[in-house]
Amino acid sequence: MTTRLPLPPADLSLGEQLRAIIDQLPEGGVSLGSLLDVFGDEGLLLLTALMVLVFLVPVSIPGVSTVFGAAILMVGISRLTGRPLWLPRRLRERELPGQKVRAALTAGLKWVARFERISRPHRLRQLAEQRGWLVVGNLAFITAALLLMAPLSFLPFSNTLPGVALLLYSIGFIQRDGGAILVGHLVQLASVTYFGVVFAGGGAALGALLN
Repeated sequence: MTTRLPLPPADLSLGEQLRAIIDQLPEGGVSLGSLLDVFGDEGLLLLTALMVLVFLVPVSIPGVSTVFGAAILMVGISRLTGRPLWLPRRLRERELPGQKVRAALTAGLKWVARFERISRPHRLRQLAEQRGWLVVGNLAFITAALLLMAPLSFLPFSNTLPGVALLLYSIGFIQRDGGAILVGHLVQLASVTYFGVVFAGGGAALGALLN
């Protein structure tokens, strides 16, 4: 059975809220359901920022990319459709090792600190508030989540690039910082280009072997 985590104080910064939640993670397993109980529908972007931290450090946690990637995908769909977040029961109850998750999240906090220092609320605000740009941003968010959950951990940076893009999107949407969202788009473009080049090269090599 997983432990219900306490809500972090609302007046803390993004990094401080994440730190407070990480400190309360149980020693045993932690499930997506327990994390959702902390954040609720209002804190989905904060939850996304927490989950992507795992992919920004070289800590291997089996199955985490599929579980967290699927949850982040559902967050993006929820934002795009304007409907409450829904997760399958099996995904909500999937447990991950608490100690490994805490270690990865703690190590990843440095990324949040870096982005918080350069983030500026309401910069290029149309990217964070205008309906058309929000649709573009949410679609890019969903695409990054799809790349994140793909079983391609054998590729260098296969999780890191979309993870950085998702962290930038989360911070940009939370702080209404269009600059962070714009950089997120650039990182996501680099992710798509990287995967395209890798698969094109792999396809060419396979074709050469078959011929």
